[in-house]
Amino acid sequence: MTWDELMELPEEIAENIELRDGRPVWVADEIYAKRSTGEHQTFTRRLTNTLETAARQAMSSTAGSCWEVESENNLFFTRDRSSFVTPDFMINHCRDAEYDWIYAEDAVLVGEVLSPANTPPLLEAKKARYAAARIPWYWEVDLAPNPRRISAVRQYAFAAVDFHLPEGVTPLRPPKAGEYILTGEWTPEAAEGVGTLHPFPIHIPWSDLAY
Repeated sequence: MTWDELMELPEEIAENIELRDGRPVWVADEIYAKRSTGEHQTFTRRLTNTLETAARQAMSSTAGSCWEVESENNLFFTRDRSSFVTPDFMINHCRDAEYDWIYAEDAVLVGEVLSPANTPPLLEAKKARYAAARIPWYWEVDLAPNPRRISAVRQYAFAAVDFHLPEGVTPLRPPKAGEYILTGEWTPEAAEGVGTLHPFPIHIPWSDLAY
């Protein structure tokens, strides 16, 4: 199936389909599980807003840099748009044209907020697609109840065949080429907030992510 063929379907059907190498995949259960709880939406919005603030600060201090932060927007792996996924949040280089599509080569960070819909097998499948597209950074966000909160944020770096991790980034286990390697993990018990220098300086106090 092509993107144009997908767009010819009724909207209530098309919005529940994801294309994977031209193959339509029904993802209504995942979408419903994400949208049925306010917590998933709220924490995704909190994180997206704080990342956008960090991106604006980075652009104001670094001449020539331009970043966009998106929430639940399609990320296309092919130019004919026959393969795409919808990350919970992502950071990409600014697009050349207004209202243009976002392609994998423009993305520098993609992330998923874990929920009942994001089962381990599903997350691994998504992570494999991001890795196949060689997106440099991948984040996973854990949620917890009583009280409802973000309980952990994990940062992964893509290890290419000829990869060189940025200065100051140390893998937490021996890397394998062509996959993501865990390079950072933040929890409220062990850190004052989420802090990293990649893809640009980011510091997020836990209070900014509170429900």
